[in-house]
Amino acid sequence: MITITQQRLKCIGCNYCVEVAPHRWQMSKKDGRSQLIDSRERRGFWSVQVSEEEREINEKAAKLCPVKIIQLRG
Repeated sequence: MITITQQRLKCIGCNYCVEVAPHRWQMSKKDGRSQLIDSRERRGFWSVQVSEEEREINEKAAKLCPVKIIQLRG
């Protein structure tokens, strides 16, 4: 298992993560920021645990993020 973490409030809404991994990311119609699907918020960080199969695509999303608010652990 790996953990994907996002600092959502720092998102600038560039949409790269959604384009790369639409099964894990979506854009909010309320505020224009990306949302990490199925994540839970804790102290400003949204996190979700996913299978190893999602590592490569979400590493690409993290690398493309211009404000570097996506991290993977595990």
